[in-house]
Amino acid sequence: MTRAPVSSPLSFDSVQSLLDVVGRSPIVSEAVLIDQDMIDQFAQVTLDRQWIHVDRVRAQAESPYGDTIAHGFLALSLLTHWQTSCIAFPGAAMLLNYGFDKVRFTAPVVSGARVAASFSLAQVVETGPGAARCAWKVAIQAEGAPRPSVHADWLIMVRYGGA
Repeated sequence: MTRAPVSSPLSFDSVQSLLDVVGRSPIVSEAVLIDQDMIDQFAQVTLDRQWIHVDRVRAQAESPYGDTIAHGFLALSLLTHWQTSCIAFPGAAMLLNYGFDKVRFTAPVVSGARVAASFSLAQVVETGPGAARCAWKVAIQAEGAPRPSVHADWLIMVRYGGA
């Protein structure tokens, strides 16, 4: 990621404020440590206990990554946290995860990595008065990694004013 994380969240208090940043430089989140304990907890909750995630001894011996790696869905599940660390929607009556148009897992997140996300607002479609569907281009990348681990096109619905 090319930019340092923002020290305080960038605020969007209206549909117009969102429209004003379409196509601009990415907003970068704080980094989160994805350690073995987090990976193990995610494996327990999701019932995905594949050895490459939870068996450090085997992963260090057999994995091409030299250690366990985080589940791709673990990295993806942290998007809301990363977004709230760098983006705020004051005055929004509702903010909804609308889904993804595309998700690609392009590189592993090795246990012990510090990982952040960058958000670029690609499109804002007004869906009604004070309401919009926002398409964010997201890249999730471990510090020092040569390329992002996840690329996603994430859709968020926002409504300002009274619910």
